[in-house]
Amino acid sequence: MAESSESAQAEGEDILDIEIRRGLSELQRPTTGLSLSGLSAGLDIGFGPLLMGVLLTTAGVAGTGELTKELLLAFAYGVGFILVVLGRSELFTEHTALAVLPVLDRQATVRRLTRLWIIVYVSNLVGAVLFGGLIVAVGPTIGIVEPSVLVELARVYTDQPAVGLLGGGVLAGWLMGLLSWLVAGADSTTARLLVVWLIAAAIGIAHLPHCIAGSVEVTSGVLVSPELGPMAFGRFLGLSTVGNAVGGTVFVSLLKYGHVVRSGPTARDFREE
Repeated sequence: MAESSESAQAEGEDILDIEIRRGLSELQRPTTGLSLSGLSAGLDIGFGPLLMGVLLTTAGVAGTGELTKELLLAFAYGVGFILVVLGRSELFTEHTALAVLPVLDRQATVRRLTRLWIIVYVSNLVGAVLFGGLIVAVGPTIGIVEPSVLVELARVYTDQPAVGLLGGGVLAGWLMGLLSWLVAGADSTTARLLVVWLIAAAIGIAHLPHCIAGSVEVTSGVLVSPELGPMAFGRFLGLSTVGNAVGGTVFVSLLKYGHVVRSGPTARDFREE
């Protein structure tokens, strides 16, 4: 039993060390590299919402049972996250947990963390908005996505009350922080793919607001429906962003770091000595 506890602690230390090294690497990247990687992530993540629209429009999902429909949409939603995480692009919600760890470990400053968050967040958002516009411009034209479907997807978030957006955002950020932690501990590409898909599908099936992926859906809906408008987008974006940041920072970074570092003498302590 003691050996099992020591092994689990060592594994936790290994993941923490990996995450801190990754976080430091990202914090030290030049602005241009961060911006382009963030833009790529914002664009790539849009393939999930696009596939959800295609399923609702052309794959006969409407004729299936409600549970089957929700599962299909959730797995489609996860495609964008797979492209981003396995493609090593910079995603804001992943960094709400990852980049905080070097700051907690006193190897980086809050100023550098703020710089990273701003660059990644803005570039992610630009990519997501561009992809949302691309869906509206191309999808109905080639007959793979109906405009009404885009409004339906957007209303999943815009019709939520403020407390739902904020609380759901916390849960989504929490799951994204866990995703980063679990991917660092995975020992193969298959394991990483499974982790990403399961967590992304969980976010999708629970309709938890992810500030970047959700921006693709809400942007498309706003462009199609005059009933939504910029205010609906701003409300969604503000509340989901705050929730995502709190979820990843508090429930993953602070708790995981505290759990590993404050669990008694560790291999990290002996290495530092």
